[in-house]
Amino acid sequence: MWAAMFRRAPRDAADAAGDRPGFLARLRERLQRGHSWLTRDLADFFTARQIDAAMLEELESRLITADVGVEATGRILGELRQRISRHELGDGGALIAALEAAIVEILAPCAQPLVIDHARKPFVILVVGVNGSGKTTTIGKLARRCAAAGDSVLLAAGDTFRAAAIEQLKVWAERSGAQFAAQLPGADPAAVVFDALQAARARGCDVVLADTAGRLHSQSHLMEELKKVRRVIRRSDSSAPHEVLLVLDANQGQNALAQARQFHEAVGVTGLVLTKLDGTARGGIVIAIAQTLRLPIRFLGVGESLEDFGEFDAAAFAQALVEGPAGARPRVPAA
Repeated sequence: MWAAMFRRAPRDAADAAGDRPGFLARLRERLQRGHSWLTRDLADFFTARQIDAAMLEELESRLITADVGVEATGRILGELRQRISRHELGDGGALIAALEAAIVEILAPCAQPLVIDHARKPFVILVVGVNGSGKTTTIGKLARRCAAAGDSVLLAAGDTFRAAAIEQLKVWAERSGAQFAAQLPGADPAAVVFDALQAARARGCDVVLADTAGRLHSQSHLMEELKKVRRVIRRSDSSAPHEVLLVLDANQGQNALAQARQFHEAVGVTGLVLTKLDGTARGGIVIAIAQTLRLPIRFLGVGESLEDFGEFDAAAFAQALVEGPAGARPRVPAA
């Protein structure tokens, strides 16, 4: 399954639908833990066949509460009101379908899977994010995917300030069969990554996954250090890093949007991973990020296991967010 999910070329529709039923089921089950999906407990609103102001007000409140943000909420509600004015939506069921479609419209341009360009060897992925976002675990899961796809991988322990991070990454290297490059805690992160790239090139590795120390987006001196790591990578390969992957904790809500802005300005983020969507996260932050930054969303994490990590699918995410767990959808009268 992992080899099929981590592709070297763009997917076709059959591939996209057929190889991830397990992850999509987990997404539906765990997103918001069955308590905060957008149409939860709205059955009373949809017993009437006609859409009224109360429906729209409730949906607007739900969108804001779910961290969708003012900009994206305004866009979604604007589209719904236009369709209502054109008499395209006649009842609550049609409204919910239109809500889901409006969310997909925002998310779809950002649903871009990570593609390893094997003409660039090694393909360098620099992984960044704040403390506790799940960077190291994300690297480990990506290493497993790469290995299952037949790629040789080297993990570079660029987080030299936290000794546990080096040990944790080493464990993931052993689990995935990846090679491992590290220095002593406190070493210069840029030097660690540079030496790792030299080693990967000498050993013929296909992919380098470089960890970095967690840092708050507001810590300017640490962001400067991250810029240095990126500059040093370019000295080794002027085209690298080929992917700058920002890992965001979805529990951070609107603060995750601020983090994404700052990291993008500092190091040019090329892809996002949203983690911890199985906790108290309000999944609407994914919509806010897509609407505001329009950065590619590569992966979602909905738990700790390997099976809880998968490619971002706009339609599946929108359905899970709007309709909630299977069997928990609002009871809408048939047309």
